[in-house]
Amino acid sequence: MTNNVGIRIALGLLFLLYPVMVYVGLAFFDPRWLTTLLLVTAAARLLGGNFPRKVLVLWAGAAVLAIAITFIDASDIGLLLYPILVNAVLLALFAWSYLKPPSIIESIARKTEPDLSEDGVRYTRKVTLVWCAFFLGNGLFSLFTLTQSREFWALYNGMISYILMAVLMAAEWLIRQRVKANHVSA
Repeated sequence: MTNNVGIRIALGLLFLLYPVMVYVGLAFFDPRWLTTLLLVTAAARLLGGNFPRKVLVLWAGAAVLAIAITFIDASDIGLLLYPILVNAVLLALFAWSYLKPPSIIESIARKTEPDLSEDGVRYTRKVTLVWCAFFLGNGLFSLFTLTQSREFWALYNGMISYILMAVLMAAEWLIRQRVKANHVSA
């Protein structure tokens, strides 16, 4: 069990550090060689989690597309597109789950609260829409970073976007506590 946790942490770090590794790697290697890094990162992410089949297919598709673009174009663009493609995959998954309930957020909530109330279901649907907006905005801003320096690309995709995600998670947690408290006192 402890070994499995260590592997998950290592895989998570590999995924989180992808933009930094690409930035540093482009200074020393041909972009086509770095597609191996993308392949290992994507494979590790896919194999390191317990993901539904549709997630695996979409994520693998994003990685294959980024690798193909890099090989065809012989430039770094495919490697730099990967964070955008990941945001697109997450947006598609969350939006699909909103349209075809239960939403991803509801499924997560039911792991700790199997008897989620109708108010709770409505709340999780709103949170799902917030995450959809986040992935859309984050993906569009990641696209914008392609027009900037590689340093800015790495800074945004390797740090700022993760900070924004953590802030959103923390804000949602605080709001959820208030919503629960108001629901209990009502």
